[in-house]
Amino acid sequence: MSKSVVLLFLVLLITFSFQPQDFTSYTEKIPNTNQAVDMIAIQGGDFLIGSPETEALRRDDEGPQKKVVISPFWMSKYEVTWDNYLVFQNKELETKVISAPKVDAVARPTKPYVEMSFGQGKLGGFPVCNVTQFAARQFCKWLYEKTGNFYRLPTEAEWEYAARAGSKTPYYFGEAGDQLGDYAWFFENSDGAYKKVGLKKPNAWGLYDMYGNVAEWTSDQYVADFYGKLTDGAKDPANKAVTLYPHTIKGGHWDDDAEMLRSASRRPSTIRLKQRDPQIPKSDWWLTDAPFLGFRIVRPLNPPSAKEIEEYFARPPKDM
Repeated sequence: MSKSVVLLFLVLLITFSFQPQDFTSYTEKIPNTNQAVDMIAIQGGDFLIGSPETEALRRDDEGPQKKVVISPFWMSKYEVTWDNYLVFQNKELETKVISAPKVDAVARPTKPYVEMSFGQGKLGGFPVCNVTQFAARQFCKWLYEKTGNFYRLPTEAEWEYAARAGSKTPYYFGEAGDQLGDYAWFFENSDGAYKKVGLKKPNAWGLYDMYGNVAEWTSDQYVADFYGKLTDGAKDPANKAVTLYPHTIKGGHWDDDAEMLRSASRRPSTIRLKQRDPQIPKSDWWLTDAPFLGFRIVRPLNPPSAKEIEEYFARPPKDM
């Protein structure tokens, strides 16, 4: 056997060995409930985060563009719905088939004083809204204890990588926003409220409502010049939060203009999201004044260590 053939064989062997095994989309059925979450497999790769200086309606915090590398992960096909979230919020909706002390130990929001969709709709596939980032993280913890699979909020880089789905244009369907109504609920077509998830076209990777409907939390602290601090080729960049505000929000929402729905668009959370917390004085970290803000979840193919998972969920609510 020639050296060239042996070398080719070794290259193919190494390449195959590094491909994710059994990495396919799946449905996570939540034990002891009638709920499930569809998860889409997102292959790893690299992309240019942010927008080029020539992009129309670009903002300064979208650059400079940097090439970053993203590891494989799963992302929820749809935004987390009220149907999912209310089972987490209301223990009585769970069927106590098996004693689950770890699940019972997960902190949950108390029943709010007011109807938290503000009349937009709840059961039947509407996206959850008016939840803080801490509340979204606690939902992930509950889901982790329920299923044994580690779920969390996406980083800003993961979110944009998944939204772009291989595209380099301002929108994942093209350069101009004239087709946006086919893919998203926003100011021009929402009639002033969010809609049930999955009614518009998905992006090329099968993710629905990445633009519009409700904007989505990421796990990152918002820093306007974050991209400028990245080096080209950075792997899985993340800006760990150290203060309550601001965090990065992506995707735009039902009351936004088209420019805010571009893949590169980003906005910071502000203390104004807590100016009318209907939970006060019972709690000041579960609910927001944001009927336009929800979240979706991710599961990394290679989960962190048990210690790292514990540290992720142990961060106090005041840091979120």
